[in-house]
Amino acid sequence: MEFNWEEFLDPYIQTVGELKIKLRGIRKQYRKANRHSPIEFVTGRVKPIESIQEKMALRHIKLEHLAKDMQDIAGVRIMVQFVDDVEEVLAILRKRKDMQIVHERDYINNMKASGYRSYHVVISYPVDTINGNETVLAEIQIRTLSMNFWATIEHSLNYKYKGNFPEEIKKRLEITAKIAYQLDEEMRKIRDDIQEAQALFDPAYRKLNDGVGNSDDTDEEYR
Repeated sequence: MEFNWEEFLDPYIQTVGELKIKLRGIRKQYRKANRHSPIEFVTGRVKPIESIQEKMALRHIKLEHLAKDMQDIAGVRIMVQFVDDVEEVLAILRKRKDMQIVHERDYINNMKASGYRSYHVVISYPVDTINGNETVLAEIQIRTLSMNFWATIEHSLNYKYKGNFPEEIKKRLEITAKIAYQLDEEMRKIRDDIQEAQALFDPAYRKLNDGVGNSDDTDEEYR
């Protein structure tokens, strides 16, 4: 009997949709209160079937164990302005009653050898369906804008070279990873000045652009 991918993925699609609405709602509450929002914008995706199958083959995951062994079928990214905002977002997630944190992986303080930096949180999330309540795993990635820029470029190159980077490309990625880190550190030092400047012109901008479907929140295709 052929596996019904549509039926299997439906709870994950619902999970991503609900998480995006809730997280964007948090940002909206901060801004209505005229407070700095640790959440800059939110994107999400459900991993394409082809990518799921590739990862299953790579990691020898059996179909019957897929829901438990592949933790990033549902994926949400939270972008923040400053590195310090990551901790604030984590505090928000840890307090929530509608999800439970299963794993945390800190690639910001423990950068990968490639230069990749991000904070990954795996959660279990309950979804109500016509067949009752179902709990699925989802991965939330929290990163600064510079971390995201670097990771997006690295991902594109990784896809092109299938993980076997030419030495020159590898060196360039290492250099740019250090530059991205330095940028985050410099922004941290002038955070107060940046926020004061944003407060001068932000209110009108927020009124126009801060609905739940904020135009800044265009969803990404990430694998």
